[in-house]
Formats: sequence, C-alpha cells, structure tokens
Amino acid sequence: MATIDRQTPTLALAHALAAAGRGLPVFPLSATKLPALRSPHRGEQPPAHCRGECGLPGHGVHDATTDPSAIRALFAAAPRATGYGIACGRAPHRLIGIDLDVDPAYGSDAAGALRQLALQHLFTIPPTVTVLTPSGGRHLWLTGPADATVPNSAGRLAPGIDIRGSGGYLVGPGSVTAHGRYRLAPGTAHLTPAPCPRALLRLLYPPPGRTARTGTNPASGTTSGPATGTGSGPGAPASAARRGEGLVQFVLAAHEGQRNTRLFWAACRAYEHGFGDALADALTAAAVRTGLPEHEARAAIASAARLTSGRGGESGRGGESDGTPA
Repeated sequence: MATIDRQTPTLALAHALAAAGRGLPVFPLSATKLPALRSPHRGEQPPAHCRGECGLPGHGVHDATTDPSAIRALFAAAPRATGYGIACGRAPHRLIGIDLDVDPAYGSDAAGALRQLALQHLFTIPPTVTVLTPSGGRHLWLTGPADATVPNSAGRLAPGIDIRGSGGYLVGPGSVTAHGRYRLAPGTAHLTPAPCPRALLRLLYPPPGRTARTGTNPASGTTSGPATGTGSGPGAPASAARRGEGLVQFVLAAHEGQRNTRLFWAACRAYEHGFGDALADALTAAAVRTGLPEHEARAAIASAARLTSGRGGESGRGGESDGTPA
C-alpha cells in the first residue's frame, strides 16, 4: 500500500499539471477519491445546485481545468489532496472511462465480460491508456465524438463494468488513496486515448424507446444479468414483484463479498425499468437473507435511486452519475 506523507500533495500537483499539459481537465482529490475541496454551499437550505457559477471553488468535477495557474490555486486551497480527478466528456479528448472491476474470489471478471461483449457485438478494444487500480481493476481511457454525450452508468453493460462519461471523473495515475496508488499499466504510458469503437459506443447510449424513472438513464438491452421485463404504464407497480423476480433471485445468489455489489446492480436495473421503488422492499429482504445488514441494503438501494435519477451523489461503489469517481 502506498504511503501518504508530506510529499504526497506535492507529487499529486505535479501529476495533475502533467495531465493538464496533455489537455486533460483536472481537480484535486482526497485519499477517499472524493473532491478535496468542500462545497461553498454546504448547509444551505434549500440545497444549492450550483456547478461553479458562483465563482468559488468546491464544486467537484466542475472545478476541473487545464489552466496551470488555476490548478495550483485549487491545490493550494486543498493542502491535504493526495491525488487528482480527470473530468470525462470534456474537450478536447472527451474522455470515456471504462472501469473494470475484478473479484477473482467470486468469479467476477469484468475484463472477461468486456471481451464477451466484444465478441457478441464485433468490436475490439484498441491499444490505449490503461490505469491499474489498487483493487486490481483497471481503467481504459477512450475518446468520444464531439457530437455525443456519453452517460455515466454502473453495471449496466455487465456486472463490474462501470462507465464514466459526461459529469463523471477518473482518478488520475499517480494519485494515492487510502487503498493504494493508481498507476499506468506497463506499455501504455506512451499511448494517447484511443477512439471508442462505434459498436461499443452504441452500447453506451440509452437505447431508443426506453425511459428511466426520470428519463435520464434508461436501461440497456445488452446487460448480462437477470431478465427484468420491459413493460411500463398502468398496472406496472402492481406487477413489479413478477417483473423483478429475476433481480431478487440475482441478489439471493450473492456470496459474502459480493452482496452489496449485486444488490446495487439489481436496484439500478429496477429503477432504470421504472419499478425501483415498488421492488425496494423485496430487494432489501433478499439482501438481508444473504447476511447484509438492513441499513446497508437500504443505503445501497438509495444510492442506486440517486444514480439512475441523475441527481448525483455517492453510489457506494464509487460510480454513478454527476461528479462520480472511478
């Protein structure tokens, strides 16, 4: 595990400035992977929805910049920053982050799931910048087209595959967190982010004809997981238990170490299909049966609701909507 000492903030600033020099907008992060600067609007009632229009720092990913002077000012205001975030979806690269989690103890292999998707949809991942995470996962850096906005998602393509698009961010290489250091994979440091294959890009967009609870992040038809049903309209809440039966069984099959992840994934699917609130109690009961404390189950489901509604906030897995890390 990487050591956090007096030099860590200085090194974090140096790495951030180097990234900005390559056209990547950056901002300081704490050892928890969250923005290092507190919001200037904390405690305000009603809550402010400012994204930096006030001119003050402390707006997370919306603080991201490539201006060296502004970056130094942000880090000076955050002396305990141990890393930096890279804003996705911003010009010139319009970065898309493919976050691949790995849990070999329980057979969770997001890299394998991505290979399977590539075989099914006839695309290949080109050589590109790859960042190794402290947990053994990896982040693939791809670029998106100028005329498209790629949404953030958690587990929608397949369990363990999270997408960082517009409004999200990636933890930059060289950052130190409470769990270790993020570093470039050998042989990728000289690369630039490769264009996202068109076939993969299509999978990242909400499919036509599907609407989420707020119409912001519909479910994909390409998820590898239990069937959830697609109907909506009159009588949909009453049939939520029937349509969500596969999701409940998916949660019940969780082993220790994957209970929260499976519950979060299932709850996201339920909310994306429009019956998350109606299925919440059944999902909670299933998670409790696997040994997850009820308050943790409720928190995971609430995080899924926030993610899929586009309201932002912490997802419990480091992934979700506006201003969420990977």
